[in-house]
Amino acid sequence: MRQVFEPERGAGPPAVRRGPTTSTRGLVDPAAARRGFELVRVEPAPDLADLVERHWVVRWDLPPGETFTQVLVPHPVANVVAEESGYAAHGVPPGLFERTLAGSGAVVGTKLRPGAFRVLLGHPDAVRPGAHVPADSFLGPTARRTAAAALDLAVAGRDEDAARLVEPLLRARAAQVRTGRTRRDLDRVAAVLEALVGGEVGPGAGVPELARVVGTSPRSLQRLFATYVGVSPKWVLQRHRVHLAADLLAADPGRDLAALATTVGYYDQAHLGTDFARATGTTPAAYARRCAASWAALAVGAGAPTDVVRRAPSEASQDA
Repeated sequence: MRQVFEPERGAGPPAVRRGPTTSTRGLVDPAAARRGFELVRVEPAPDLADLVERHWVVRWDLPPGETFTQVLVPHPVANVVAEESGYAAHGVPPGLFERTLAGSGAVVGTKLRPGAFRVLLGHPDAVRPGAHVPADSFLGPTARRTAAAALDLAVAGRDEDAARLVEPLLRARAAQVRTGRTRRDLDRVAAVLEALVGGEVGPGAGVPELARVVGTSPRSLQRLFATYVGVSPKWVLQRHRVHLAADLLAADPGRDLAALATTVGYYDQAHLGTDFARATGTTPAAYARRCAASWAALAVGAGAPTDVVRRAPSEASQDA
């Protein structure tokens, strides 16, 4: 999986470089994903960094008759996605996100910052679970044509050009809807997520610890997240723990599950198992077995002995 992080210079304000507000975790069984598609990330222009986490391109070319299904454990954000079927914004899914690939093709997406879709859309529907909004309804009548051109660039391997092509649409909309109030509110949401993703607040923290990051009360933080994100701070904490647990299991399927539960902030293995199964649809033990089988298959494909299970590199468990 490649990353292209070369920000443009000279863009208009606000040219604020934020830290990550979502991790790169979320792909279920990342070793298997390596056989199905290529994922490329592109950092946004600096003047969009308050609203855009990153752009991403997925490209695949599968043999005739073969399909590949990828499951994602979503982050608390919306994505604006260009694909053959159209150009649309997808809010936080109510459950797992699953996509089956066949033949060859590409998808170009923009992963928004938490709360940014509420600002860009300008309507509470943005925080409705599973929201699906045609991009031209808020990015303008040229959105479909721009998306089609971006897809052509992605198919040709011009990933950064594809990402840059959609940015004027986002920039024009941002100029219409940004206000001092929304900037302040999104900054507060971002500060909480940055502290969690960056490790300033540990995975075992509670909502009061998140609230202290921005000097507010738990109740005020809950209202802020309800307005802009559509999920609660408690949901965000639980999802972060599950992402961490899945990442560690993918890297080392033989990890002790009781010790893993403590590492990612749970009091005991049972609570980890409950949240993990709710988020991923499987138990930690079953997930570990699946990841071990996928690493074994990769090792066989690379010509390694069949009894070798390769460990994932540090970036293996990744979401767009």
